[in-house]
Amino acid sequence: MARGTQDTSTASAVGGPKGSSRRDQEAPAQRWWVLGVVALAQLMVVLDATIVNIALPSAQQDLGFSNGNRQWVITAYALAFGSLLLLGGRLADLFGRKRTFLTGLVGFAGASAIGGAAPSFEVLITARALQGMFGALLAPAALSLLTTTFTDARERAKAFGIYGAIAGAGGAVGLLLGGILTEYLDWRWCLYVNLIFAFLAFVGGMRLLHPGIPPNRPSLDIPGTIVVSAGLFGIVYGFSDAQQHSWGAVTTWGFLVAGAILLMVFVWWQRRAQHPLLPMRVVGDRDRGASYLAMFISGAGMFGVFLFLTYYLQRTLSYSPVITGIAFLPMVAVIMATSVTTTNVLVPRFGAKPIVPTGMLLSAGAMAWLTALDANSTYPAHVLPPLLLLGLGLGMIFATGMNLATAGVQPNDAGVASAMVNTSQQVGGSIGTSLLNTLATSAASRYIADHRPTPGIAAQAQLHSYSTAYWWSAAFFAVGFLVTVLLYRPGVPKSLSSSEGAGAAPPV
Repeated sequence: MARGTQDTSTASAVGGPKGSSRRDQEAPAQRWWVLGVVALAQLMVVLDATIVNIALPSAQQDLGFSNGNRQWVITAYALAFGSLLLLGGRLADLFGRKRTFLTGLVGFAGASAIGGAAPSFEVLITARALQGMFGALLAPAALSLLTTTFTDARERAKAFGIYGAIAGAGGAVGLLLGGILTEYLDWRWCLYVNLIFAFLAFVGGMRLLHPGIPPNRPSLDIPGTIVVSAGLFGIVYGFSDAQQHSWGAVTTWGFLVAGAILLMVFVWWQRRAQHPLLPMRVVGDRDRGASYLAMFISGAGMFGVFLFLTYYLQRTLSYSPVITGIAFLPMVAVIMATSVTTTNVLVPRFGAKPIVPTGMLLSAGAMAWLTALDANSTYPAHVLPPLLLLGLGLGMIFATGMNLATAGVQPNDAGVASAMVNTSQQVGGSIGTSLLNTLATSAASRYIADHRPTPGIAAQAQLHSYSTAYWWSAAFFAVGFLVTVLLYRPGVPKSLSSSEGAGAAPPV
């Protein structure tokens, strides 16, 4: 890597301003240790969205809450996380990424400890909301640390390949880990395990990250923060409410309409605010906007397959929670291998335009393939092949999308640009899970109503509902293909073809 201002800045970012000659030699190794710390924190946040799913039946029996209330264990986390991500990203730009990162780790660990020791349903829900709140601080700070640490194009490709693999595979890892902890220890360990992740990441962050306030830090847009947080809350809550009530319920469409209006007001305000929370220059770039949409659409489809395929494996094929988690591991392996290969070999040569749309097509094909599953299907012949194809598609989407979504941003916008990646994926996942669950439930009810009652009608209705969800997921990815093939520019972006595009890294 050529020496100069940028190299020195990168060295300062991870080692400090003094002794720059010695730091220049240490920086590459330190940067990869920073990646390890950031990736560990990201894994904790991502897997926490699914690890509790496996523990829900045991937690419900232990704490005695109703079926109607159990959705709040998931929804409380999603609401706080999704609605506060943009604020968390801006706070990282304002107060320094190290400070925000470590604060998020400590808060997330504390909330996890409270949830693990929860004596009642109310305490558990409060802890899950706190997890989401501190996760909204942690996730964008982690990704912005990566953005400002890896400014060399070749190193950046490797780093984002690894990070994208973890982001794509974390949900499946959560299912496996949740199954192991619930089956062999206790459901509470699905929350306590975060203390281990947080401790390791905190120690590494304290040693490796350089304290400091980013230069030219922006002011906090308080009106914009309130409006966008309320808007995102309304959208996530509205879709979550649809799982329990009909789409015609006032609480469903009311929150959705209010959320949509507030988000439109937010866009209007951002064009006029002196210090906008989300500068339009961040989302106005075509490649960056396409990447945010790609993360949104793939998040909707991915979380859907985790939900319904998990039900299929456990209820139809009678797999245990642990075996269910193991069944997803081949997909995880393909996601990781594809993510690293895509960002290091394919994107630097061809750019994102052929890569992400191809990933969308492969994912759509995998979802359509899953619709053929029935009661007589077997894992090796019928489940594994489409899972591998889906891993190939998601691996091409996630790492590339995350890389381009943060490439070329100004250093003092790195936090909010990173937050937009997490917001896109989280809101997409919440909407996708809620929408697919509602469509699947309706499909099962119609199937039972349209067929003569038989002993196996309920099982057939469930299979029909899964198939409906897979078809809709395939449609999501098909839309993603059209959006990304139209929006991504052809060729390799300048921000990825040279280290200059990322900008000099400020103290982190």
